[in-house]
Amino acid sequence: MKISSVLLSCAIFGAIGFGVANAEEKEWSLVWSDEFEIDGAPDSTVWSAENGFTRNHELQWYQGENAYCKNGLLVIEALPTNYPNPMYEEGSRDWRKSREKVECTSASITTKGTKEFLYGRFEVKARIPVGGGAWPAIWLLGSGLPWPSCGEIDIMEYYRINGEPHILANAAWGKDRPFDSVWDSAKVPFSHFLEKDSMWASQFHIWRMDWDEEAIRIYLDDELINEILLSETNNGKIGNYGNPFKKPMYLLLNLAIGGDNGGTVDWDCYPMKYEIDYVRVYQQK
Repeated sequence: MKISSVLLSCAIFGAIGFGVANAEEKEWSLVWSDEFEIDGAPDSTVWSAENGFTRNHELQWYQGENAYCKNGLLVIEALPTNYPNPMYEEGSRDWRKSREKVECTSASITTKGTKEFLYGRFEVKARIPVGGGAWPAIWLLGSGLPWPSCGEIDIMEYYRINGEPHILANAAWGKDRPFDSVWDSAKVPFSHFLEKDSMWASQFHIWRMDWDEEAIRIYLDDELINEILLSETNNGKIGNYGNPFKKPMYLLLNLAIGGDNGGTVDWDCYPMKYEIDYVRVYQQK
């Protein structure tokens, strides 16, 4: 559904998004969107690409070439490969440098430095890959503090837990020690969605986050997946006891492979595509 349907979308979600709409919930205004209607690289005035091995011991080497727009979609593609790791150092204990080869490439794009938002309704329509090793995500991070005190919101993650596929909706914030995090996570077995529709994975779905001064509520196709109360999300000492979810945050879209959560890679599923139809941000009038 493209931008010509925005007003209809607002009306529909205002009427049924929460079951019963009150007066405040009816007035949403589109403040930014990317419909990916160009062919070629994503809009460079908005999106920038991460590069190299980045986090979580993931298998992929991120590069901008693996994110492109085609036929009205943003495509993030994971490709198997076998070329020398440019960061390789013999004997290194750094996981980024100890690998001799790059086994696959993918992409992670972000609005850091260009688009940051405080509160609103976020909608992303996407078709996610579910093959072995897939770890697609829609998420947000804050600026100005180290992770996790900067705050992290995962509108969507998909990966395997003890071998079983799950869809997750999470938030993380900081404690008193570096890299020590508190998580509010909802982990829904993928079978929950397949029971409703055996063809679920072949279709596009709408992830939505409604974020205000009181709570973060994350929905998948209008089903509430997680509600995170901001009264419970204050940082510890490193974050100066502040609340990271009361400050602007930027968006990330990525397809990770393997690593700490992606699980065992099934190379028969590759090349693998994560397709995004649109990203839209609304705020109340």
